[in-house]
Amino acid sequence: MSAFSNSLVINGQLLTTAPSEQIVPWWSFGKTLLAATALTLVRDGLLRLHEVLPAGAFTLRQLLRHEAGLADYGELADYHAAVARGDEPWSADEMLERLEATRLRYQPGVGWGYSNVGYLYIRQLIEAVTGEPLENAIEQRVIQPLGVSGVRLARAPADLHDVDMGSAAVYHPGWVYHGLLVGRVSDAALLLDRLLGTGLLPEPLLVEMQTRRVLGGPLAGRPWVVAGYALGLMQGDVAGGLTLSGHTGCGPGSVIAAYRCTSDAGTATCAVFGKDAGEGDVEAEMVTSISHALASVRHAIK
Repeated sequence: MSAFSNSLVINGQLLTTAPSEQIVPWWSFGKTLLAATALTLVRDGLLRLHEVLPAGAFTLRQLLRHEAGLADYGELADYHAAVARGDEPWSADEMLERLEATRLRYQPGVGWGYSNVGYLYIRQLIEAVTGEPLENAIEQRVIQPLGVSGVRLARAPADLHDVDMGSAAVYHPGWVYHGLLVGRVSDAALLLDRLLGTGLLPEPLLVEMQTRRVLGGPLAGRPWVVAGYALGLMQGDVAGGLTLSGHTGCGPGSVIAAYRCTSDAGTATCAVFGKDAGEGDVEAEMVTSISHALASVRHAIK
């Protein structure tokens, strides 16, 4: 039976924390922080969303929204086999060569395809523009300004010694080419709530970040009635007329889902971590927590 750790922020106030506040892998929730870091560079005039990048015939906006025409290394059977064996990660160059990553799968901006490679390019862009390793750029531009501590980038297996990896007893974080961030469940909730609810990004850029491409829905086994993707954010509609923005991340042994919802009752942000659980189960737990929290607030103010 899956065990969930749940953390909830209502109207900016952290109400619940995971029972042990264990450090956990954030998997693809880290994409939201990469996107936020890149958008601070747009804010500061160091990057533009609409300009074609040197890495290929696509823009930063298209990379952030998975519209760049790139393949994903998750489609390589050899990748999954190597991870399962506990092999040393391939270099980024080797991975890109195995994937034939320079061959675009569709014209940028026309199609959509989830791509971790796109976020590797975003990582490389952030490091090139700031002159800092990724962890320093994220720390300085997002984590510190939002007042959250304890988030770090795991580079080697030793960096996971205090991280709850579920049933993934052996894992090398280098297999996450855009970077594997780890932190507490409550930190994920706080970061997302403050990112979307405070002034880190100016309002027009925050609106841009949450402007989605609708992908369809409903999704079998998952709570989304309508599914979409914005700039580093999964954005979906669920039963009850609520729209949630955040990200789900999954990897060997665990899943994390962190989302924020704004309604007439205020805001609620929930992060849920599940060991040996499915994406749909963790997302359903998150949606239930947010729905109940907003209903309670709505009842209290009547």
